[in-house]
Amino acid sequence: MGIAESLSNGGAAAIVATDNAAQRMNAPTGQKPPYPPAAQPSITFSEDEKDTFLNGEAIQIFAQPAAHTDGDSIAFFRRSDVVVAGDILDLTRFPVIDVARGGSIQGEIDALNHIIGITVTELPLVWEEGGTLVIPGHGRICDEADVVEYRDMVTIIRDIIQDLISKGKTLEQIKQADPTADYRPRYGSDSGPWTTDMFVEAVYRSLTQKK
Repeated sequence: MGIAESLSNGGAAAIVATDNAAQRMNAPTGQKPPYPPAAQPSITFSEDEKDTFLNGEAIQIFAQPAAHTDGDSIAFFRRSDVVVAGDILDLTRFPVIDVARGGSIQGEIDALNHIIGITVTELPLVWEEGGTLVIPGHGRICDEADVVEYRDMVTIIRDIIQDLISKGKTLEQIKQADPTADYRPRYGSDSGPWTTDMFVEAVYRSLTQKK
């Protein structure tokens, strides 16, 4: 595929993703991929950062190799002062950590810290509109303070579970201890595709897996 065709994606919006993400979305020759060709990345990169320029705006895309999965990215639209966080930030529930696909609780926290590091708050004039807008994978548009609050929640739960692990508690004992109790009313769920128990188990697996 030529450069011009890659950038235009055959008339559709260009899709930029890490090599890891592209590999997850493709399939070996002769097998049906899990995603149709139009939904697969038209531009991929293997570096920590991909810089591009579109519609008069510089865009920085940062790879986050072990957050939600091993193929996450953060896109920073510099002129608009907008960060697109994808599923690294999900204000509707506890973060989905897909350990089987390279995700980890520490990588999730690192990615949230990266978002915080490139955002600018509207302080000290809190009554004025301003500051970097952050677009989550799910939920409302937020600002730096919202990301900090979410990061702190994830970090506190990680520390509680890590402490229970260090005391020799099993996964079932940790679930019974309810390490998410303070945040369960806002982010928790006992049903659906991502439950609170699934989140606790993912954190536990992430913290106990062999390096």
